[in-house]
Amino acid sequence: MTATAPAEVPPAHRMWPLYAAGFTTAFGAHGIAANLGGFSDDAVTSLLVLGGLLALYDGAEVVLKPVFGTLADRIGAKPVLVGGLVAFAGASALYVMADGPGWLWAARLGQGAAASAFSPSASALVARLNPSAKRGRAFGSYGFHKSIGYTLGPLLGGLLVWAGGLRLLFVVLAALGAAVALWAAVAVPAAPPLPKRRQTVLDLARRLADPVFLGPTAALAAATAALSVGVGFLPVTGAVAGLGTIATGAAVSVLAATAAFVQPAAGRALDAGRLTTGTGLASGLALTAAGLACAALPGLAGLLAAAALTGAGTGLITPLGFAALAAGTPEERMGQTMGAAELGRELGDAGGPLLVAAVATVATLAHGYAALALLTALGALLAFARRSSRAPGGTASAAPRPAPASPARADPDAR
Repeated sequence: MTATAPAEVPPAHRMWPLYAAGFTTAFGAHGIAANLGGFSDDAVTSLLVLGGLLALYDGAEVVLKPVFGTLADRIGAKPVLVGGLVAFAGASALYVMADGPGWLWAARLGQGAAASAFSPSASALVARLNPSAKRGRAFGSYGFHKSIGYTLGPLLGGLLVWAGGLRLLFVVLAALGAAVALWAAVAVPAAPPLPKRRQTVLDLARRLADPVFLGPTAALAAATAALSVGVGFLPVTGAVAGLGTIATGAAVSVLAATAAFVQPAAGRALDAGRLTTGTGLASGLALTAAGLACAALPGLAGLLAAAALTGAGTGLITPLGFAALAAGTPEERMGQTMGAAELGRELGDAGGPLLVAAVATVATLAHGYAALALLTALGALLAFARRSSRAPGGTASAAPRPAPASPARADPDAR
C-alpha cells in the first residue's frame, strides 16, 4: 500500500496542541530531574536513590514507547495522545495528593509511562496531519517547542520548587497535562487507523533494519547523546577550567538555544528544497562531532564553541531525521516507526553520557569527548559515503518525499 498524505496542511491552531505535548514531556522530564537532588533528605537519601528516580522516567520510555507507538497505529494516534496526557496529569496529581517518598517513585514512573504514550503519538500526528512537502517545517516547530521545554524545565522548575517545594511543581505539571489533553481533544483532528497488511515479527525486523529507518534513527540517537553529554558535562569542564557558574550556565544556554532555533530554520530549508535530508543529516553529524571536539579545548572559548557547534548540529539533525523517517514509512505504520525512533533517541540519551563517563574514568574527560566525537564523525563519514553512492552527481538524495517512490520503498512490509 502506497502511503498517502493529506491534501493540505491543517490550520495552525490544530498543530499547536501537538507542539504543547512536546513541550510537556520535555518540561516534565527536565523540570523534575534538575531539582530532585536538592529536594528532600527523606525522599532522596543517597546518590543511588537519586539515580533510580532519574532512571524511572527514561526507563519507562525505553520499554513502552514502541508499544504505544504500535497501539497508536491500531486504534488511532489521537486517543493514545489524549489518554497519555490525561495519565500524565493523573500521575502528577498522585504525588500532590499523597506527598510521600514512596509516592514520588510511583508518580515518576507513571509520568514516564504516560509520556511514552503521548510523545510518539504526537510525532506520528505531526507526520500524518501534514503533507510530505511541509513536514520539515512541522517537525522543526515540534522540535523547537520540545527544546524550549528542555531549556525552561530546570529554570522554571527550580523557581517553583523554591516557591512551594516539589509538590508545587507537580501541581503545575498536573494542570499542564490536563490543559493540553483538553486542548488536544478539542482541536486536534481525528486520524483514524488505516488498513494495513498483517505484519510478522520478521517483517518488522526487516523494516527496522532497513537503512531508510536505521540511518535517520542513528543520527537522532547521536544528536540526543551529544545534547545529553553537553548539558551534563560542559559545566564540569568549565568548573575544572576555573570558570564560574554564570559562564558554564551561559554555555549550556547557548547549546539549548542554538538547538531550538536551528530546528525551524532547518525544516523550512528542507521544505523549500534548499536542503536535503541526506546532506542535512551528514552535515549535522559533522557539526556535532566538531562541537564535541571543541569541548576538549581549554577556556571559555572552547566551551562556547562546543555549545554553539553541538547545538547547531543537533538542531539540523532532529527535524530532518524525523522528516526522513516519515517520508520512508507507510502511513499505517507511522506510530510504530516514531515509537521505535524515540527508543533510539532514549538509548542515545543514556549511552552518550555513559560512554563519556567510562572513558573519562580511565583517562580524562577530554578523552571522553574525543571518543564520542570520533563515533559521531564516523557516522557523518558513513552518511556522506552513502549519499555519494546512492546519488551520483549529488542529486538523488534530494528525494525524501515518498510520493514518487516505488511500492517497495513506500511499504517495506510488501517485500
